[in-house]
Amino acid sequence: MKDTSTHENAVSCPAVFVAAPASGQGKTTVTAALARMLRRRGRVVRVFKTGPDYLDPRVLAQASGEPVDQLDLWMAGEAYCRQRLFEAAREADLILVEGAMGLFDGEPSSADLAALFGLPMVIVMDVKGMAQTAAALVAGLAGFRDDVRIAGLIANACGSQRHRELIEAALPASVPLLAAMPRDPALALPERHLGLVQAEEIRDDLEARFDAGAEALAAEGLAEALLGLPPVAFTPAPSEAAAPPAWLAGRTIAVARDAAFSFVYQANLDLLERMGARLCFFSPLTDRALPACDALWLPGGYPELHAAGLAANAALRDDIRRAFAADLPILAECGGLLYCLETLTDQQDETHAMLGLLPGAGAMRGRRGCQGMQTAELPEGPVRGHAHHRSQASGTPAPIAHGRRQRHPAPGEAIYRSRRLTASYLHLFFPDNPAAVARLFGADAVEADGCLSPQASLTDSTKECQA
Repeated sequence: MKDTSTHENAVSCPAVFVAAPASGQGKTTVTAALARMLRRRGRVVRVFKTGPDYLDPRVLAQASGEPVDQLDLWMAGEAYCRQRLFEAAREADLILVEGAMGLFDGEPSSADLAALFGLPMVIVMDVKGMAQTAAALVAGLAGFRDDVRIAGLIANACGSQRHRELIEAALPASVPLLAAMPRDPALALPERHLGLVQAEEIRDDLEARFDAGAEALAAEGLAEALLGLPPVAFTPAPSEAAAPPAWLAGRTIAVARDAAFSFVYQANLDLLERMGARLCFFSPLTDRALPACDALWLPGGYPELHAAGLAANAALRDDIRRAFAADLPILAECGGLLYCLETLTDQQDETHAMLGLLPGAGAMRGRRGCQGMQTAELPEGPVRGHAHHRSQASGTPAPIAHGRRQRHPAPGEAIYRSRRLTASYLHLFFPDNPAAVARLFGADAVEADGCLSPQASLTDSTKECQA
């Protein structure tokens, strides 16, 4: 049983920050293998992903058997990150945090997050095509900042035992070689144009890859090394970071969830429920009717891969149009925005009819895309989030506002408003401004002092929610 003894409200737990010198080094592959390795030993592993990412967390959740949340100092804030780590430490035998991009990239960076919470970093590096140079790169990373501790190297895509020996012999004594992952395509995770393939699409294949990676790392004695690390003390966030009032009590929010719409932060769902909302999930691909609800959320995803199926479900499209005409609050993010336009042209250059709630046409644009952290400047209040898409919308109406970029003066993503529909390429992180989100989903009477005056439902949410 985990020791949850505390000292001055702190809970101690071994923790590792999995980082890399760049993207594409195999961080998710290694983190998933680490999580599965310890899970197979009966250990509770809580995994977090740095930055705005939807696909990696679902892969890591399958590998660990536990929910995976995002940690991002800009998007979520220090108090949120602190509280999530504290709660995980109370139940976990080990905490794993997977970084984003290179460990010093971005403001704030993965290294900033690790330094703030005292997390030792393990470097994952694809060592194909190098030997002693890998050791030189690791030594440079280890000495770049004195507030970050590098606990060791995991050499990914190692070609042979001799390859491993050359790297290990060149490493500084302060940075040991913890493990070498063999160069084996059976261990890598498959990808597509916005990142990894969704976990639900290749569940059985992922299981085989997780187990193979876990066996490779277990043979290196890595489980004992990680569990034997000095524990990190985690403290709770200040009391002002407590859960918001039940601003959405009595309201049902219908959330699109299927292969076309799946880019949802678990933290967003958790917040809506903490504010009293009842969540009802439906599939725009297969359900023939919209569930009885007071508000509708169309999140991002891969509508371009399922445009024909979305167009074919005319009954559901008609139902959403009626909800729009009845002034139901609707939030459409990225893929949801594309669904709200008149047409969508997919990657095969086929054009399909969409909802037509907004004038305009969506189309894929190859490898070119847009990404970055932005604040949505909504009438309900600012909400931080991010953009990541490889499509474009043309012929759209004049936006009511634009996203405010994190570090650039140029206008960010356009934000559209029609009746009670709010649509944008931005993916919002709801915990950044719960009051604004509550207003967005119809709690119009949220007051500055946190009070919510009575408001009649727009529909009869007491009806049975359809599957």
